[in-house]
Amino acid sequence: MPKTRPSILSRPFFEDKSRAFWMLQAAGWGGYLVLRTVSSISNTFSFKAVIAVLVEAIVGYCLTLLLSALYGYYRRLPRITGIVVTLATLAAATAIYAVIDAFTFSFKNAAPGITLNLVLGTVFLNFVVLAGWSALYFGINFYLIVEEQNTQLRLLETQASTAQLAMLRYQLNPHFLFNTLNSISTLVLLRETERANAMLARLSNFLRYTLANEPTAHVTLAQEIDTLKLYLEIEKMRFDERLRPVFDIDPRAVKARLPSLLLQPLVENAIKYAVTPQEEGAEIAVSARLAGDRVRVVVADTGPGLTRGPRRPNLSTGVGHANIRERLLQAFGPDHRFETRTNPGGGFRVEIEIPFQIEEPKREAA
Repeated sequence: MPKTRPSILSRPFFEDKSRAFWMLQAAGWGGYLVLRTVSSISNTFSFKAVIAVLVEAIVGYCLTLLLSALYGYYRRLPRITGIVVTLATLAAATAIYAVIDAFTFSFKNAAPGITLNLVLGTVFLNFVVLAGWSALYFGINFYLIVEEQNTQLRLLETQASTAQLAMLRYQLNPHFLFNTLNSISTLVLLRETERANAMLARLSNFLRYTLANEPTAHVTLAQEIDTLKLYLEIEKMRFDERLRPVFDIDPRAVKARLPSLLLQPLVENAIKYAVTPQEEGAEIAVSARLAGDRVRVVVADTGPGLTRGPRRPNLSTGVGHANIRERLLQAFGPDHRFETRTNPGGGFRVEIEIPFQIEEPKREAA
């Protein structure tokens, strides 16, 4: 694909400020020279008139180069002092321009020298030209300052968003880590070293996954389910037959991308409120379906639900659910759905609906 040239009003045009200045300076005074030449020779062509206009444009070009250097210095002065000195410099430049312009006018008309009236007659046009150039100079510099501030603001917002996502992701792990290490400690005390080693190996694999992937990365649903199965293998060593996981994943949805470790806290809540309080344990079903351009993921359990069991945290008080909602909002904006409810036949159900995306929006997970 051929490269497009940067537009004058686009940010890339001003990335090289020196190049942009010289291009605008040349284009502006070149256009002024053409217009003044056409105006001067519109009635009768005169070689002296062309020379006079050329001298006028060259003088204006040189004066504005000097003004740009002085204005750049004045910007470092206090505000009031800078304004006063800028206006004085503009007045002095206008006077110099008017004198030289009056001289070229007398040359063109073969008049003997210059007079005060001739100088005063050219002051208005020279002031308009230099004042207009000065206004453009300060306007473009103000635009660049505002753009730089906006760029810095967007960078800070991106960094803040990334930090928030990382905080939300890392907030999900400590409770699970504490329980697992406590279980390993118990197995060691009971001298069940083989089970303790197996549990420790699975924990290391799970932690390796969490450390290998950026906290803000998106992973495929297949990767998320594999990680969830690894997590459940660790928990199953604690609960044995009381924990009965079931997976029903639509093969068409496995490439869909979602924030990493999004489902783990949902399963952790199901273990806490469905498996732990019941002697017979509970079944935890994880399903995913592709419906058009949407992916619907459901985590349901056969526990006591909200009516017969201990009260589950809602979206306002539950750290896990609140974090998931926040992470979905960060990842998909309002284009998602997150609902929790009790199943009619008993148990608790969480539904997540997100857009079907197969490309990593920010960065690829490891």
